Amino acid sequence: MLVRKNSRYLDLRALTSLQHLRFTTKRRIDGAYSGRHQSRQLGGSGEFVDFREYTPGDDLRRLDWKVLARTGKAFLRVYQDETNLTCTILIDASGSMRFGQLKPGRTGPLAKLEYAQYFATALSHLICGGQDQVGLAVSAEKLREFVPPGSTPDHLARIHQSIEKLRTWPATDLGHSLRQLFERLSRRGILLIISDFLCDDLADTFAALRLFLSRHFEIILLHVIHPLEERLPTGTAYRFEGLEREGGVSCSPAEISQAYEERFEAHCTAVRTLALATGCDYRRVSTAASYIAALTGFLVERTG
Repeated sequence: MLVRKNSRYLDLRALTSLQHLRFTTKRRIDGAYSGRHQSRQLGGSGEFVDFREYTPGDDLRRLDWKVLARTGKAFLRVYQDETNLTCTILIDASGSMRFGQLKPGRTGPLAKLEYAQYFATALSHLICGGQDQVGLAVSAEKLREFVPPGSTPDHLARIHQSIEKLRTWPATDLGHSLRQLFERLSRRGILLIISDFLCDDLADTFAALRLFLSRHFEIILLHVIHPLEERLPTGTAYRFEGLEREGGVSCSPAEISQAYEERFEAHCTAVRTLALATGCDYRRVSTAASYIAALTGFLVERTG
């Protein structure tokens, strides 16, 4: 596939080892043209799956004449159409995703948003390389950006440019953003959400996700965690500043470390539990690990 313009988040050399892997769906999908994924529609091309009895008005070209001659009854051959995959990648660009941002000259794990940018850029490249369609949505306190699914090189360049220019907004309302996106997506497919899920109301977020499930979307949640979120730093005193206008707290980590770690793990467990109970696929990733390793594991898991 011809790449119009390389994003700084697109490492083609690193993706060479992933070219044989394909992003596949676990459910039947709707597509705009013939492809390699199982469709929800039964039609007249693709793999044979069953017979059904003829009814007036059916296409006689699909009539099985051998069965008619043998049994005297008219049956049609039904096939499982193949279709293209459509995936919309939603990136959480709320303030908390900026956590882990390094100062110039410092090294360490990527910030959560930067990790999401690398992952989404690589995955969108692979999806379009497999002749499937990819779209982009950006969420904060509302739906900040939406690029409908497409598959041309120019479309992919637009996706990569939008990802590269991403910035964060102070507030979070993932549920509201999802409802706005639901109104914009006309055709079912896969919805992949990359977020830390630090929402005020997780119940509202998953209520919005149920709208997509009611339309037979496949939903994948990529829960991004920074290692510094899992454990508080050691030291005598720190001031912690909220990234979404929550204010600041001065304290000694030793005083609150156990309670903090328990609450953080409880949050992660709640997200996973709600995801699985709702019918979403869930995967937790740490920015301490290579995004290429996370993407490889993700693709291998889906291809079985």
